[in-house]
Amino acid sequence: MEPVTHFMTGAVLSRAGFNRKAAYATLAMTLAAEAPDLDVLWSIKGPVAAFEHHRGWTHALIGIPVEAAVVVGVIWLGHRIFARRRSPDRVSRQPGAPLRWDRLYWLSAIALLSHILLDWTNNYGVRPFFPFNPRWYSGSIVFIFEPVMFLMLLGALVAPALFGLIGSEVGARRQRYRGQGWAVTALLGIVALWSLRFVERQKAMDLMQQSGLQQAQVLRVTADPFPVNPFRWQAVMETPLLYQVARVDTLSGDVSSNPQADIFYKPPSTLASLAAKRSWLGHVYLDWAQFPVVNDLGMTAEGLTTVTFRDLRFVYGTPVFGRDSTPLEGFVIVDDDRRVAEMRMDGHTQH
Repeated sequence: MEPVTHFMTGAVLSRAGFNRKAAYATLAMTLAAEAPDLDVLWSIKGPVAAFEHHRGWTHALIGIPVEAAVVVGVIWLGHRIFARRRSPDRVSRQPGAPLRWDRLYWLSAIALLSHILLDWTNNYGVRPFFPFNPRWYSGSIVFIFEPVMFLMLLGALVAPALFGLIGSEVGARRQRYRGQGWAVTALLGIVALWSLRFVERQKAMDLMQQSGLQQAQVLRVTADPFPVNPFRWQAVMETPLLYQVARVDTLSGDVSSNPQADIFYKPPSTLASLAAKRSWLGHVYLDWAQFPVVNDLGMTAEGLTTVTFRDLRFVYGTPVFGRDSTPLEGFVIVDDDRRVAEMRMDGHTQH
């Protein structure tokens, strides 16, 4: 998921009742819910390094104890600095939840688990058992930005404040812990949305399997989500010779596919594509991709061959990303000696 949804999930989890367990609970859970994405710092080393380490140990179960300790350590340091600027008597008389660092640690761990869970719901996937098991797992039920989830979380955070303002106008007593009901409702709503999408995804894959678009043996089928509409999916079906992409409407049962644009024949291996697959980018990409298409675009007059790497899970054919430009696309340029001359991802060159 994108960062704002992670931040809001941590805050809503805290408001569901955890904020009564320890002081700084909301701050800790909000920070911890996004902490795993600090692996974005690998982009300093280049796009291939960032791609290799994205959703690595910071998104794995093994990283949770370390990350929880870092989050609590940062808050402890801030607390110490803040406490020095206030009189001991004033600090001791602060109302609210008790200052329990052990509880704060476990609350941070819960928020970190929420990050892994949310990222699992996307089709990019996570490696929760890394490095012992490097396999990628993905639920593929929610788009990377889901407006319905976003609005549920936002409503759970904003509504209590709005109703609090109304209450203050009429002289109602201000509650210290507001919004628990809103938070629980939002979290239950998200679980209900996930359940609906899980059922509809299976239905989309069944419809694709039964569509008859391909008469050859079907090796496997997947379905990837569109935002907002839980009944609209992109399905990919693999046969021994090709991949077939289609849009599936589980509400109407319609499966639509363009024979010219939605069929991707498996490219033959060439010396250049084999060299590209053995490159750093090729190794990392093929380890992650589920429906990879590796194309040799041919040699130029300078003796250079560009090999492209695409994963058909992300070929949505939207106005933003057409068939010729897809997200998470990699390029390896090989010279006439079959040596890697350049690697690129997302418009950036790996140096």
